[in-house]
Amino acid sequence: MTARVLLFLALCAPVAWAQSPAPRAYRSDPVDTAHGDRAFVLLWPDGALGALGQEPQDKPKLTPYLAAAASAAGTAIVVCPGGGYRNLSSDKEGRQVAEWLNTLGVSAFVLQYRVAPYRHPAPQEDVQRAIRLVRSRAAEFGIDGRRVGILGFSAGGHLASTAGTRFDEGRPDAADPVERLGSRPDFMILAYPVISLSAPFTHRGSLASLLGDPPDMALAEELSNEKRVTARTPPAFLFHTADDPTVPVANSLAFFAAMRAEGVPAELHVFEKGPHGVGLAQGDPAISAWPRLCEAWLRTRGLLARK
Repeated sequence: MTARVLLFLALCAPVAWAQSPAPRAYRSDPVDTAHGDRAFVLLWPDGALGALGQEPQDKPKLTPYLAAAASAAGTAIVVCPGGGYRNLSSDKEGRQVAEWLNTLGVSAFVLQYRVAPYRHPAPQEDVQRAIRLVRSRAAEFGIDGRRVGILGFSAGGHLASTAGTRFDEGRPDAADPVERLGSRPDFMILAYPVISLSAPFTHRGSLASLLGDPPDMALAEELSNEKRVTARTPPAFLFHTADDPTVPVANSLAFFAAMRAEGVPAELHVFEKGPHGVGLAQGDPAISAWPRLCEAWLRTRGLLARK
C-alpha cells in the first residue's frame, strides 16, 4: 500500500465511519440487456431454485465474452455489475468491462444475478453457480478452471466479496456435475464495493434490497464480509474514491485491513476525488488509471501469461 493511502487511513478513518447518505436512484434495469444478440448461458436451464416467475429477470444467466484464441491467457473473470441489489448497471459495469478484459486476453462472463424483489440467498446462489458453471465448461471456453476470478462493482462488489468469503468445495455426490465443483474464486477485483451490511458506513439501499426493510440484523452481521475474511480468502485488488458519496470508502478500507490481518495478499488504491459508479472511468484523468493498475496486478500474479 502506498504512503498516500496510509496517510489517508490515518487522517480520514474517523470520518469514514459516519452514516452513509441516502442511496441514489440507479437508472438501470433488473435484466442485463447490454449485450444485444450475443449468446448467453442460463445458470439453471430448468429454472432457478426459488424462482418467482418465468420472466427474464427470474432466469439468472452468464453472457460470455471469450478472449481471442491468439491472445487468450486462459484466465476467466465473472463480472458482477452494481445496482444496489435493485437493478443492474449492465452496460457501464458489464459489457464495457468485459470488452476491456478481452483486450488483456482474459475471457469475461457478465452475470445477470437476481435482484429485488429477490433477497438473500438468491444472489449468492447465482454467483456461486456462475463460478461453478465456468469451471465446468473450462475446456469449451478455453480457460483454466484454476484461474477463475470475480469482479464486482458497488453492490456487485458485495456479491463478489461474498463469493470470496462464503464458498464451498462442491458436493462430489451431486447429480448435477456442475454442483460437484468448488465455488471459491481464485482472485477478486472489487471496485468501490459495498462490504459491510452492519457497520454505520453500509449502503442502506443495498441492505434493504438484499435483506428487507427492516432487515434481519443478525443476517446483516453474517453478510458483513470484512468479518468473514480468513487465510483462505482469495487475493484481492480494490479501488475506491476517498469522497465517494454513495458507498463510503470505509468499506474498502475495512476489507483491506481484514485481508492484511489474515495475511492474504491485497492491493488497495484510493483516489482523492471522484463520484460513485464510474465504471472504467473513461475520460477521468485520475481514476481512469485503475484499469492499468489492475492490469499490472493481474500480470504480477501471472494471470495474463498464457498457459
